Amino acid sequence: MKRPTVQDVAREAGVSPSTVSRALHTRGYASPDVRDRVRAAAEKIGYVLDHNARNLRSRTSTSIGVLISDLRNPFYADLAAGIEQELRAAEYQMVLVNDNGEPAEEMRAAETLLAMRVPGVIVTPVTAACPRVLQENGVHVVCADRELGRSGSDVVLSDNKAGARALTEHLIGLGHTRIGLLIDETKWSTGAGRLAGFRAAHADHGLAVDEDLIAFTSFDADAAQQTTRRLLNEQDVTAVISANNVLAQGALAEIKERRLKVPRQLSLAAYDDVPWMSLVQPALTTVDQHTVELGRNCARLLLARIRGELPARRRILRVAPRLVVRGSTGPAPTA
Repeated sequence: MKRPTVQDVAREAGVSPSTVSRALHTRGYASPDVRDRVRAAAEKIGYVLDHNARNLRSRTSTSIGVLISDLRNPFYADLAAGIEQELRAAEYQMVLVNDNGEPAEEMRAAETLLAMRVPGVIVTPVTAACPRVLQENGVHVVCADRELGRSGSDVVLSDNKAGARALTEHLIGLGHTRIGLLIDETKWSTGAGRLAGFRAAHADHGLAVDEDLIAFTSFDADAAQQTTRRLLNEQDVTAVISANNVLAQGALAEIKERRLKVPRQLSLAAYDDVPWMSLVQPALTTVDQHTVELGRNCARLLLARIRGELPARRRILRVAPRLVVRGSTGPAPTA
């Protein structure tokens, strides 16, 4: 069957082809009644917008690229959901790419988005090269969740230092002075901020940080479990903070394997609240990053940049996190 055209929709709705274009593409004026009539006609005859053809004609696109590190991680899924909600409300389409945190995959995705002529990209960068290449080719970029070095791109971050500081202070307030920190990286602003917050809370209370209690591991639950095992075998700790939800899975697995009573024998807290943390018993004390709102802020900032509503200087937005106290943290055990 022949694919329905704009002219077919115009005949069905009793309007001109240019009116169909305005009504369906949301560019230019069409009354609400006309828009409804045109959309009903398009649906009746099975007309579907050909975005690629439109992009080639106008040399612009209503698609926005979103490069995410790991969609299996609830954090990134929620981030993408927030972005999509804001883009859909503005009648843009999201082109979502999961780059698995691989630099080569990230660059291939960037090249694909350049070929699609997208006006903007939101990226959780793996390397600084990706945002730089996109910007050099005239694409607006917003880096989400992390910043790699200095670049000209806008950035939307959680206030990682403030969140980790509040989480650590909560434990210190419960009498814990031997707090282990399970962390995977500090080269990105995310991990660096959380480590800085951990240190700052100790300094605020006149406590020295025992460097042996900072346990570096891989961004992997199994590796985090092994690292937690070494930490508990080698160090006397009364509480453990996991720097993200993946590491928290590993820490909790080791604690359960040891049959430790939480929080009576050991308190456990984590950065980055995800659904499973409120379902386990006891539920985990965490820092909520407001991840969906973080995504919405990324989309709002990018759309404002595309529309030319912002001055040239880069913007750095920080979303305030929230401490969520649950049953996994309690007073430090007495000797």
